[in-house]
Amino acid sequence: MIKSAPLTSRALGELCLHFLAENPPQLAEFMTMTGYSPDGLRQAAGKPGLDRGLIDYFAASEPLLLALCANNGLRPDDFMRVWARLNPAG
Repeated sequence: MIKSAPLTSRALGELCLHFLAENPPQLAEFMTMTGYSPDGLRQAAGKPGLDRGLIDYFAASEPLLLALCANNGLRPDDFMRVWARLNPAG
């Protein structure tokens, strides 16, 4: 079922983090790109900065974004609306 309720950046960030937690190689790539250590990532969990970074990371990779959306019954357009709210300049 496709979810149609507006997503919040917090809810989407949580979905992104859970997706990465289930995909260790992708999580390692995210941590390498962002400089997060395991402890740093745990401390940042639930904070707006991490949510924004996760959303940006997924938005930059169409295959990753599509996999996240398919696994969670989300429309890619809804994901990108959240990203656009966080990045009004594009």
